[in-house]
Amino acid sequence: MSLPTVTKEYRLSKPGAIDNLILQESPVSSPGAFEVLVKVHAVSLNYRDLIVAWGQYPGAKPDVVPCSDLAGEILAVGDKVTKWAIGDRVCANFAPDHIFGDVNEEIQNSAFGAPVDGMLTQFKVVPAHCLVQIPEHLSYEEASTLPCAAVTAWNALQGPTPLKGGDTVLVQGTGGVSIFTLQLASAMGAKVIVTSSSNEKLEKAWKLGADHAINYKEIPDWDQEVLKLTGGRGVDHVIEVGGPGTLPRSIKCTRMAGWIHNIGFVGGTDDDLKGLTLQMLFRGVIYRSVLIGSRTQFEDMNRLLAIRQIKPVVDKVFGFDEAKEAFNYLAGQKHLGKVVIRVA
Repeated sequence: MSLPTVTKEYRLSKPGAIDNLILQESPVSSPGAFEVLVKVHAVSLNYRDLIVAWGQYPGAKPDVVPCSDLAGEILAVGDKVTKWAIGDRVCANFAPDHIFGDVNEEIQNSAFGAPVDGMLTQFKVVPAHCLVQIPEHLSYEEASTLPCAAVTAWNALQGPTPLKGGDTVLVQGTGGVSIFTLQLASAMGAKVIVTSSSNEKLEKAWKLGADHAINYKEIPDWDQEVLKLTGGRGVDHVIEVGGPGTLPRSIKCTRMAGWIHNIGFVGGTDDDLKGLTLQMLFRGVIYRSVLIGSRTQFEDMNRLLAIRQIKPVVDKVFGFDEAKEAFNYLAGQKHLGKVVIRVA
């Protein structure tokens, strides 16, 4: 079989707007000695992809191919690659050089879809060392949701003080990381409390295993409700996606010496956080920022997904020629779970 020499790919012609995504053709190189050529079957979107398109992401390269998450099929392997074979179904880790351990600046600068060209393309050459095998029970569309959102959730729950059965987890919202946290924490025997402004989304969260659901529009003092649900103790882990908009309340409902894992700032960045340091000090809260995770963590997570037959929640799948529509749909924040673009 002859290998492709040309790929169709989207590039962000200039930052500032989703409409600046331009579909074009580019040459495809042969894989180097330690690389593989992947046929991209599906790509999932993350909030990060929106802020790259809007020109708000630090360090994004000019004319970048966006998106960090692919699921695909290996078409060719370099002559020094021994672990992978043609036909293998794979995902690539978010930052290809993050194999194990803590993130550092060099690893961060290798991340797909901002400092390095990403996955919104038909064919992609990637380093063999960044690949993980797709669990057999997942489709390409489902598997494409794993590299950023799922691994972030796993890293949050398996941090310096790993989640254990009987712990309580507070999940904010019903986006990609939040839903994965709900699924993973439930599978590991934790009690999960979910917040949302939509009763319809909360109903779906119940069906996915949530133990308690709070509509924060109906209950603005949701932190007090969390304390009631935990008998005044507070939760062991908070998956903080709102940032400054929700952090003060998160601190109030975290148990003494509990963990807040910050993974986003969809609640804004400009709120007055005066007094936050003292609040954290007197609660003994441990605050941690989570920057995705390593390939080793990805592999560990996939074993749980396979054993428990956990399937990602895919809200909607768009065609490759509907990429702009997919970005706009994600920006509308009506989704529950993940938004996916089917490429092949």
